[in-house]
Amino acid sequence: MSFSLPRHVPTFDSSQRPLEDGYWGSSRRMHQNGHAPNGIGKSLGGLFDTKELPMYKDKPYSYAASQRQTPFLKRRRVWLAAILFFFGLLYYSGVFSRPAERPEIVRSKATSVWSWLKPSGVSKVDWSERREKVKDAFILSWDGYEQYAWGFDEYHPLTKIGRQMTPNGMGWIIVDALDTLMIMNLTSQLSNAREWISTSLDYDQDHEVNTFETTIRMLGGLLSAHYLSTTFPDMAPLTDDDAGKPGEDLYLEKAADLADRLLGAFDTDSGIPYASINLKTLKGKVSHEDGGASSTAEAASLQLEMKYLALLTGEKHYWDKAENVIRVIDDNGMQDGLLPIFIYADRGTFRGDTIRLGSRGDSYYEYLIKQYLQTSKEEPIYLEMWDQALAGVRKHLITYSQSANFTVLAERPRGLSQKLSPKMDHLVCFMPGTIALGATGGLPLFEARKSKQWGTKQEEEMNLARELTKTCWGMYKNTATGLAPEITYFNIHDPPHMEAHGVLSSSTDMSNTSEGAAWKSDYIIKSQDSHNLQRPETVETLFYMWRITGDEIYRDWGWEMFKSFVEYTTVEGGAGFTSLSFADQIPPIMKDNMESFWLAETLKYFYLLFSPPDLLPLDTIVINTEAHIFPRFKLARGLKTGWERKPRDAEGRIVRGEGEEVGNGVGRRRRIKDEEKRNGNGNGNGVGDTKVGEQEKEKVPAPVPVPVPVPVPQEEKEKEEVHKTIAHVET
Repeated sequence: MSFSLPRHVPTFDSSQRPLEDGYWGSSRRMHQNGHAPNGIGKSLGGLFDTKELPMYKDKPYSYAASQRQTPFLKRRRVWLAAILFFFGLLYYSGVFSRPAERPEIVRSKATSVWSWLKPSGVSKVDWSERREKVKDAFILSWDGYEQYAWGFDEYHPLTKIGRQMTPNGMGWIIVDALDTLMIMNLTSQLSNAREWISTSLDYDQDHEVNTFETTIRMLGGLLSAHYLSTTFPDMAPLTDDDAGKPGEDLYLEKAADLADRLLGAFDTDSGIPYASINLKTLKGKVSHEDGGASSTAEAASLQLEMKYLALLTGEKHYWDKAENVIRVIDDNGMQDGLLPIFIYADRGTFRGDTIRLGSRGDSYYEYLIKQYLQTSKEEPIYLEMWDQALAGVRKHLITYSQSANFTVLAERPRGLSQKLSPKMDHLVCFMPGTIALGATGGLPLFEARKSKQWGTKQEEEMNLARELTKTCWGMYKNTATGLAPEITYFNIHDPPHMEAHGVLSSSTDMSNTSEGAAWKSDYIIKSQDSHNLQRPETVETLFYMWRITGDEIYRDWGWEMFKSFVEYTTVEGGAGFTSLSFADQIPPIMKDNMESFWLAETLKYFYLLFSPPDLLPLDTIVINTEAHIFPRFKLARGLKTGWERKPRDAEGRIVRGEGEEVGNGVGRRRRIKDEEKRNGNGNGNGVGDTKVGEQEKEKVPAPVPVPVPVPVPQEEKEKEEVHKTIAHVET
């Protein structure tokens, strides 16, 4: 089906547009001097066509026109430009006020050029047709990237250029979208992507990358592609990855190579990974900000990927490194399972007191319940941690808005004993779906309720999930474009009404979106927070809620969201979709960037939301925080939980023996080393062969066994060198 440009795309005037082709050959990167105003310029004919097109469909990548032009040809171009300019003036004057007819859509005075965006009057919804619209949007995005920025890590659709994040590129967009291509059965596009990975992707680059982002997007994308291509051969089938073929293990080989490079980030005194890693030297780097501390969410959201890779390869050290991070974090014994958002890699202790489930905190909690589900519920330690954390959220962070009683998952910027902040990042909207997943294990609600483990606790959690989902949906309904801001604040009761004071629920009908709607007064959107980055968290939750409850309202909300993305973020010229710098006005202000998670997450979740529930059933898979699909599996090949939680009191704090100090042992070992060096006795390695060292050792109980290799003297020397380097950087 073909479409024209949406009515509300921002105006970008340019007198140079008719001459764009004449400048095409001047650069390998394609530039555009401007964009036509609303409804003007080349229409997006064929916008959602699904026919196969060659790479760089409109122009070859390095097209160069002949430098020898005859005068006649030159004059013809001049006349052509003049004619185009003349008809442009006629268009502006309204001569062509009657809309033109285009394939499959006839524009009339009473019909929008995006007629499918409005209700059709048909009582029965065809969800398969709506799913195809999502697929069309993905194809439009992919084709724009493939034409203008193929192989680049970033894509800027307004200027139609790409940019690399490392010298030779990481495959940031291509790898991140692999499993979406498979799920949508886009064989031709997948073939191009696989060919690029096979011939161009090389992670041996002398460059620092973010440990977390590289793990969840690149490692996660490769592992998901391996799983889907080997388990579901009918998904975008390619002969290259069939069993016995030379390319059968391409994705796994690339994943193992990348993971081996990422493991260098875990070489710290505590085992908490550095924020960054050099892919060539394998040396980790402390964060360049936040006092050198790593993000808690980033350090604790590497486990699903490393554990699955350990299962596939039989290499247990992937498992051990990732698992040890959770042990070190948990040994801090934070109150009610709620953690500050920064943690020092060298010490394994937290920095600051900020508690939130938005940026830098979110996926730690997400990965607790998902680790439990990943290993088929054979590691109950993670369910215990999830239950404790969720109880802490309900106790300290759940409050309600003043007018309509919307449920708000707030923050504690200065710690649990200090004032509540009624702020929700859009990132927090992953939580309702995750709560529902934890309550049911991924089973449909009617089946989960038959379980002997089902009770009041699970019913309360499902109610909390429903109410939080409604709050997140309200973020979309509250803006002019129907697209949520990055951050929302709320008017709440004073003093805050917490869940312990009584559960409140909102019966507000948000269908009234006029400026004076009473429910809107509960939402506060600041201008600096009103950008929309194509984030997936709300549609992710809608997907989980629909799959689990079967309530069609979540699909309806998702369809409204998808229509808003199409209407207000489409870039003309077939370039795809882009983020918004300001989403609360019409037309919105566009931001020249397509996030990789638009393809990897947002459109994937829309597609799954409108798909039948037997496509990737929730009780058979676990989805990482970048929407990459992994299987659930039983513990095997020597893989098992290698640690135990320390005893705790009713608030989750560790119950310590007499003389035992707070911490995980790293700080104590460092003090022993310093003491030995000052006194001139002992070996200076913290073992404590002096009386001072022995006395200190007696206060420390035997550590919990962790399945990591015992360091040899040479490894101790290397660790000491790393420690010196870190100290130098901090200085």
